[in-house]
Amino acid sequence: MPHSTYLVEKMGSAEVSPAGAFEAGSYQSFTVTYTAGYFGIDDTGSIKVVHRFASDMGRPQFDDPGAANYTTVEASNGAVLHVEYDMKRNIRPWDKTLYIKVVRGFLHEGDQIIVRFGDRRQGSPGIRLQTFCEYSFEFRVLVDAIATYNYVELPEQPTIAIVPGPPVLYKAVLPTLRCHGESFRLCLKGEDKWGNPTDLCEQAFRLSANIAVAGLAEIVRFDKGKFAVVIDNLQVDEEGDLTISLLDDDGQVVARSNPCRFIKNATLLPYWGDLHGQSEETIGTNSARDFFEFARDKAFCDICVHQGNDFQITNEFWQWLNELSAEFTEDNRFIVFPGWEWSGNTGLGGDRNVLMMEEGRQIHRSSHALLDDLSDVNTDSNSAADLFHDLEGEDCVVFAHIGGRYADIKIAHDNRFERAVEVHSAWGTFEWLMQDALEQGYRVGIVSNSDGHKGRPGASHPGATKFGSYGGLTCVLAPDFTRAGIMQGLKKRHHYGTTGSRVILDTRVKFDQAAELFSDDPNLGNVISEPVNQAMMGDILCCCDDGVELSIDFHGPSPIERIDIRNGRETLETFRPYSKFDLGKRIRMLWEGSEYRGRGRETIWDGFAELTDNGFESVHAINRYNPDKQFKQTATNRLDWQALTTGGFGGFDAVLDNAMSGSLKIETALVKQEIAIKDIGRDELIFANGGIDRRIRVFRLPDENPHYSVKLQRRIKLVDDRDNALYVRVTTEDGHFTWSSPVYIFR
Repeated sequence: MPHSTYLVEKMGSAEVSPAGAFEAGSYQSFTVTYTAGYFGIDDTGSIKVVHRFASDMGRPQFDDPGAANYTTVEASNGAVLHVEYDMKRNIRPWDKTLYIKVVRGFLHEGDQIIVRFGDRRQGSPGIRLQTFCEYSFEFRVLVDAIATYNYVELPEQPTIAIVPGPPVLYKAVLPTLRCHGESFRLCLKGEDKWGNPTDLCEQAFRLSANIAVAGLAEIVRFDKGKFAVVIDNLQVDEEGDLTISLLDDDGQVVARSNPCRFIKNATLLPYWGDLHGQSEETIGTNSARDFFEFARDKAFCDICVHQGNDFQITNEFWQWLNELSAEFTEDNRFIVFPGWEWSGNTGLGGDRNVLMMEEGRQIHRSSHALLDDLSDVNTDSNSAADLFHDLEGEDCVVFAHIGGRYADIKIAHDNRFERAVEVHSAWGTFEWLMQDALEQGYRVGIVSNSDGHKGRPGASHPGATKFGSYGGLTCVLAPDFTRAGIMQGLKKRHHYGTTGSRVILDTRVKFDQAAELFSDDPNLGNVISEPVNQAMMGDILCCCDDGVELSIDFHGPSPIERIDIRNGRETLETFRPYSKFDLGKRIRMLWEGSEYRGRGRETIWDGFAELTDNGFESVHAINRYNPDKQFKQTATNRLDWQALTTGGFGGFDAVLDNAMSGSLKIETALVKQEIAIKDIGRDELIFANGGIDRRIRVFRLPDENPHYSVKLQRRIKLVDDRDNALYVRVTTEDGHFTWSSPVYIFR
């Protein structure tokens, strides 16, 4: 208990009206009434009404009675109150605080403080609720009755339920690779406008597949009260890439699945996971049990790992996480690893994620900062170097990530354990972390996860907070669907990461002469090797060739915009599947980047684009996840928007009335530019403004891009002075990135 427990039964009570269940992201009005207890509240005493860090409920404001989120506070006995709102005025995870101080007078027992969130009496539409579901959303009340600034939490808290709204889109999820005759399933769900899976779907669709699927019904029906429809025991008996579409009564495509490839046999199969997220027991939302159930049953993940901030994980909760990981792990269905987020200060190495092979292992925390039980403080690993030392002999993997704190892998790294870096999460996109690793000569793979706090692992919509990105996914290529098989894939770096899309990606290197493939990083010693003629992502090899052939095989649910082929920190080629002769009236404008590496990295891109002697035939937003942010065509030739980035990108496609006429004016706080439309071509125009890749890019696309898949071969000349870390980044038109883990080759 972080607060005082002194005579909690005499500190009063609180209730909320109305109670019940309310739609996520809707505008509502609530009255929270605190009734003083035996002590009353003394002069200069106060109460706090607090919400979780993760909550994106509208910020209370006190100045405009007709605007959203208008909030009023009054005392029943006329005492004068001072009211302010602070995003961080209480102990995490209950950071967000409405602070109410008695500045003249006092409260007797029975006197009340009445708080109206979203007070509608003078025209306010109400307060916007948080955009994600929570079955026990609290207006948590803390009381400083004796004016000591030592607060007591009330024993019973006002609570409502936040539930999903009606569906606005549907999603269809297939596995990524299967062998002939092997059964598989199709998973379907509807989501509301904030990305919540919804049980309000009540509609039938026709199913259409591009190749024959045994067991696939012609019609699928969504029934109200169910969050998903799963069609099992499907089979395909031919080679090819399957996609399945949902069609409405008019024959329009409502949803199209990710592609699933069928081949005769495979030694490794892809399994999708979110290896990083938190629940309400630390800084997230909903329980740890809810966390795993969501990943398995609503996000349709194969793998999931709870990664709570270690300085909030009590011994009891660590035991519970171990029990849950054992309970939820089921071979060939769902794999969970026990783990934690090592949340050290940046100057001591920054954030790491630890995934243990087995339950019952010692947790090595970065600190006991929010823990009262110090009986095991001697097991702490206060620095990242200490962590690696204390993991000696453990069967585990570690990856570095960027959250509030960022991992400084130049301070500490241990290639025995740290097998990957996380280049994307809900916090943003951080390719510079991979650049740091390559600069240091580390041999690491690439993962991408959510670090989600909103209780949606594997489908982590950012909502309305400054987490500006959709959470990522990691695809692990494993010999079997067991904990041991997945761990092998992680240790060998046989995986790729995406910003949330499910895609087929295979990168291979072919050698002219037999190369030496190592069982592990040869810098570790005690490794074996074998001669091979080809290698896959994550492999480490030595060869005598001057050059190698890199092959890239990609198929996604959206057309390919470009593929960047890289050797270490150098981009060797940017491939686009279309030529300049395919370009039409469609232009793409993107804003991207971040302020710097730390917490305040968000970059504001509010602005407008205006055409002269031309007009917008249509516009389409890219990576716009927050409907609260304006994106509106305000005239035939003008588009206004509000947007931010935290390392990733957003923007829009615009189809012009005329392909070559007039000019485009761009106006934001960071970039102001005017461009002749005829100068916008296949090669992008870049307008940079400091920060980390903080810039606007403008280029032209085909009116219709049919290239959902591509197979490429490139001859890559090898360098002698360092590892050749060959990998790709694929950008698709829907705004998603995919990164392969590198193949590491030294001569």
